[in-house]
Amino acid sequence: TLLYTIKFELKKERMTASDGSAPGGFHPVCEGENEMVEPTIEANQKGKKPKRSWSLFGDDLNDMVGFLRALAAEFIGTFFLILICVGSANSRVLMGLSGNAATYFLAISFAFGLGIGGIVHILSEASGGNVNPAVSLALFLDKRISLMRCILYTVVQFLGGFAGAGVLYALGNHSQVSSIAGGNGYDSNILGAEHAFFIEVLGTMFLILTILATIDERRGYIPSYTAPLSIGIAIFVLHIWMIPYTNCSINPVRGTVWNVVIGQYPEETLIFMFGPWVGGALAVPIYNAIF
Repeated sequence: TLLYTIKFELKKERMTASDGSAPGGFHPVCEGENEMVEPTIEANQKGKKPKRSWSLFGDDLNDMVGFLRALAAEFIGTFFLILICVGSANSRVLMGLSGNAATYFLAISFAFGLGIGGIVHILSEASGGNVNPAVSLALFLDKRISLMRCILYTVVQFLGGFAGAGVLYALGNHSQVSSIAGGNGYDSNILGAEHAFFIEVLGTMFLILTILATIDERRGYIPSYTAPLSIGIAIFVLHIWMIPYTNCSINPVRGTVWNVVIGQYPEETLIFMFGPWVGGALAVPIYNAIF
């Protein structure tokens, strides 16, 4: 018993920071500040969220190096999101593999779920791993990031997405339009524009609700690999459901940049740009009011 007690105390000391706080880290999908983020114990005990307020600049201007590092991380993350995840759909078609088999949908769903989960894990310490303007908007509305960070994240996310789409286009033989896949669209014989929009809104709402629950301080949130894993699983499930309908955007960047680069950008592309933003905006008050 004595040995067990000593072992437990030593482990407890290693798991406790020098100032008595639990080892922190960075909130996935939250601000990439160079400081540990700790759940508020008092707020957890009362079942209330810590008080936050909207901010124009926050502390971003106090650490320009860290902020620029966060912007670079978001650019790189969104670059790889389009290159790898959208590329996983496009490469199968370029190789002549079937695009209608159930294994095709599962393969794409795994690529997006595991790929984005990995990207969020890589970026979490630098920027929070948003890689989605709808996520950035939701975090601003939830008073977790500043307005400036939300806007600039969105800008670099689109820039990174276009860069990734450009590289992806250059890597394949796209001399024929029929060899291009991975864009967002819907069959007008099955769905109307309002149906596609509604599906994108609901899908993004589910994603944002998952993220907010994952980083909720009241639930004893501790930064770890489980947060990106939860987000990746949610994205995996959403793709299984949504690919047959809209090819699953749930991200304004993913829903537009590849369509534009391959020259297929009809008016319906706006559905995949604004649908996720609406879903992200609606998810925040729903989560705060109910959960």
